[in-house]
Amino acid sequence: MEDLNPTAASLLGFLAGGVAMSGWELAGLTDVAIGPFWNVTRSQIYRELRDLADRGLVEPGPPGRRDRVPYSITTTGRQAFSAWIAQAPGPDLIRHRLLLTVLFADHLPAGRLREILTEQRAGHTAQRDAYRRLEPAVEAGPAAATLAFGIAYEEMVLTWMDDVAMPLARRRRRTDR
Repeated sequence: MEDLNPTAASLLGFLAGGVAMSGWELAGLTDVAIGPFWNVTRSQIYRELRDLADRGLVEPGPPGRRDRVPYSITTTGRQAFSAWIAQAPGPDLIRHRLLLTVLFADHLPAGRLREILTEQRAGHTAQRDAYRRLEPAVEAGPAAATLAFGIAYEEMVLTWMDDVAMPLARRRRRTDR
């Protein structure tokens, strides 16, 4: 069995619930369920579904409304997903655009880093608050653990901004005068 990439495996994971879904439905579910921590584009979803179908891991059904094709997971797809999810995930790859901005902040005009950090702080605060609003609706278990990670991550970024990034932006501004 060929290795699955995390995006393809995620699609199989969603389909493993037993409900056939179109690429459109999977994209909507992906946006809500894993979008905050796993970047997947709609074009990736459709490409992965075609590949999974070619490999016999999903089976397309007859087109429905708006010619949307529902996909179901096959027995082979369940086996491939089970094998994938049982593997250790390996090391994380941090891709955090804000870190690049801070690293190269000396190339920004005076005051711009502080503006960027203020904007980012608002976004991270809003995401943390959105996660917190979800807490009462999420039962204990894997989904709650994932949600707790999201909250802790947003708190960590906000703390980092308060402790390191914002003072750096203020210091840089003083040196630019």
